[in-house]
Amino acid sequence: MNTVTQLYPLPSQELPLHGLYLGHDVRREAAHSGPFVYANFVTSLDGRIAIPGPTGSGQLVPKQVANSRDWRLFQELAVQADVVISSGRYLRDYASGHAQEILRVYDDPQFADLAQWRAQQGLSPQPDIAVISASLDFPIPEALLAGGRRVVIFTTEQADRQRARDLMDHAGQVVVAGDNVVTGDRLVQAMAGLGYQTIYSASGPKVLHLLLAAGALDRLYLTLAHRLLGGDPFSSIVAGPLLAPSAGMRLHTAYYDDVALDGLGQMFLCYQRAERAGW
Repeated sequence: MNTVTQLYPLPSQELPLHGLYLGHDVRREAAHSGPFVYANFVTSLDGRIAIPGPTGSGQLVPKQVANSRDWRLFQELAVQADVVISSGRYLRDYASGHAQEILRVYDDPQFADLAQWRAQQGLSPQPDIAVISASLDFPIPEALLAGGRRVVIFTTEQADRQRARDLMDHAGQVVVAGDNVVTGDRLVQAMAGLGYQTIYSASGPKVLHLLLAAGALDRLYLTLAHRLLGGDPFSSIVAGPLLAPSAGMRLHTAYYDDVALDGLGQMFLCYQRAERAGW
């Protein structure tokens, strides 16, 4: 069954899975009120977003919660982005062949409609890539620069200047967005200055923390897979010091998917920063 049940806002109704998050139209949100920053995670019922890799190093999305229906909606969010926030680790993994393209609309036939949607909006084939890094310890794979795509690195005043020059010489753009650490407010300001309006964080819990700490996250998409995993170490959607003040989010939409995970089901939840809680 290719539908989900909308639980909020009422009235409840059945909606197609395909196009569900395209209907949220984050580009319209940005057009109305400036840069729009959104993030997405899939998590188990016990709040786990990652587990150690087979060798005990690195963190992977658990196969027990990963599923094609959530992946479809991930792509619907990515296709609306001007720029996708990633990490130096992603670039290292991509260069070594251990990571795939974030937006899969051009190499996976099941997402051909999303490629067509992006073209109809007059957008470039792929969103640019933003990397937050203090160390600058990564390569820029040539494949990521195809078709005029930009890779923009956001770093600190303390970053190694020679390494920054090397990255710029290799078609990367390096922007200072913090003194000792990159901060969410300076990051979003710098992105807006480069013309980015829809900013999608496909990075991890540390990046979400810096966005929340600056009050820079406008919307959080959370897929809650109906499985409990347990295990150590524990990795949740936010990693960092206690947020003070805490980051309040209001429920924007809630959908129940009773098909995924062999019938166990999952929830597609969307939360919005209080100032932008209206439709």
